[in-house]
Amino acid sequence: MNTLSYTQSLLKSLPERAQRLAKEHRKYLTRLRDRNPKHLDELFARIHGEVFEQIDCLECGNCCKTISPRWMSRDIDAAARYLNMHPKTFKLTYLQLDEDEDYVLKKTPCPFLEEDKRCYIYDARPKACREYPHTSCKNMRGLLVVARNNISVCPAVFEIVEKVRKEIPL
Repeated sequence: MNTLSYTQSLLKSLPERAQRLAKEHRKYLTRLRDRNPKHLDELFARIHGEVFEQIDCLECGNCCKTISPRWMSRDIDAAARYLNMHPKTFKLTYLQLDEDEDYVLKKTPCPFLEEDKRCYIYDARPKACREYPHTSCKNMRGLLVVARNNISVCPAVFEIVEKVRKEIPL
């Protein structure tokens, strides 16, 4: 019998759960940002650690399948060097400018996502990928909009926000 792992079951139920709670999450995260509770960074970092003790990104990969990170110049240079490419060739091959004039991938899933959900350029991946899902960073107050956007992509973010809601009811 093939049973789903915890991560896979969360991913499978994520679209329905995220859609059902989207308005609540939006309202909650806006209120949380406006109230700016003390120790918000520490709370998110602690819960982030707890959630990632149970969730395995290599069983998910939904971020790499559905969204593109923003590529800064140093990210482009590092990835190009890793692939033995000229940065201009790397940009022409893999990237495009979005409406904010940021470099993003031309298409999803990420061309560096391997079949086993590992990253082909892991050691040279962009900062946005290294920090994803941005729930253990400093200045969480400023990243709550990012968290809101990632709730429907990352089962870990969904779980983290739900746990924060229980600890800081508003």
